[in-house]
Amino acid sequence: MSAATPTPRDAGLPTPRTVAESSSKPSQSSSDKPTILHLGDDIRWNHELYEELGRKFNIARSYSMGREEFKTALKERKWGDFVGMYRPFWNTGGEMGRWDRELITLLPPSCKIYASAGAGFDWVDTKTLAEHGVVYCNSASACTESVADTAIFLLLATYRAFTWSFLAARSCEPTQFADANQNIAAATHNPNHSVLGIIGLGKIGFRLAQKARAFEMKIWYHDVVRIEEREKELGDVRWCEDLEELLSGSDCVVLATPFEGKVLLSRKEFGLFKKGARLVNIARGKLVDEEALMEALDEGRISSAGLDVHANEPNVNSKLAKRDNVMVLSHTAGASVESHVGFERLGMENLISYLGGGEALTPVNLQWLKKRG
Repeated sequence: MSAATPTPRDAGLPTPRTVAESSSKPSQSSSDKPTILHLGDDIRWNHELYEELGRKFNIARSYSMGREEFKTALKERKWGDFVGMYRPFWNTGGEMGRWDRELITLLPPSCKIYASAGAGFDWVDTKTLAEHGVVYCNSASACTESVADTAIFLLLATYRAFTWSFLAARSCEPTQFADANQNIAAATHNPNHSVLGIIGLGKIGFRLAQKARAFEMKIWYHDVVRIEEREKELGDVRWCEDLEELLSGSDCVVLATPFEGKVLLSRKEFGLFKKGARLVNIARGKLVDEEALMEALDEGRISSAGLDVHANEPNVNSKLAKRDNVMVLSHTAGASVESHVGFERLGMENLISYLGGGEALTPVNLQWLKKRG
């Protein structure tokens, strides 16, 4: 969402404008300031903060470069000894592809932080970045509200068979309409008093739990550690130390956890689901074995699914997409004007704080990063 981003209707949001419309443009040539490498499109929202960034740093631009061109530029030190990288949008500035060891080893030793838009970071080798002294900061907190709202939408769709109803109405065929109208009631349920099992009680999972309380759902969660502070805020909530416990007891399972290089739900795990349970994925598509999900849907082990993300994006599994008990979206859970305003702002705040001697605000790889000297 860059040049096509709509103007917000909420007067409380910043007004979008181009760099040329800003009152002043950050210096691009000052040699007495450290350099930040800005990847991708111009910012659109937080121009005053961008001007502050420009007063503190020399801002160099790569705009949109293919992988080979970007590698050559790094080898030739086109941007000198830059100290940080800033990528304010998830759909530009990533043309160089996966951030793996091949790219990371070309970074100058001076680079200490990479602040990027979006919640997911499966496209970047954060451990190798840490080994090279670079802290990686995502922007998950900026899209928390949007993603949690989408999870609620998908959750309701799975309980109430909204996909079936929508497709029948959209067909404009009276027989399909009548079939849905007359038969959906026997196959749908209200979510209240059922168990919502959340895998990953991070910011998004926690916000989802708060919203689900409005539907009188019982909250269970599984995470690598127990998060008692959030349990207290939520009230009556159950921590499942083992994934198996959560899967076997939940009426709807929501994936809200990062992808760490391996499938989380496959045949074994789907076999543990309560008969007729539901699945919602607003995390990463590669967490789910889609063939195993198809089998579970065919067997009725899973009664319905809501998928914002897919294993082979931008390709969607056609077998899943054609089912009337599966709602599919185009990885847009976090896509809102408010999210993008937050992505821009949070990335700059990370840079200003960390490079100013403070703490990174949203780091994800500190466990591998050596202490700052």
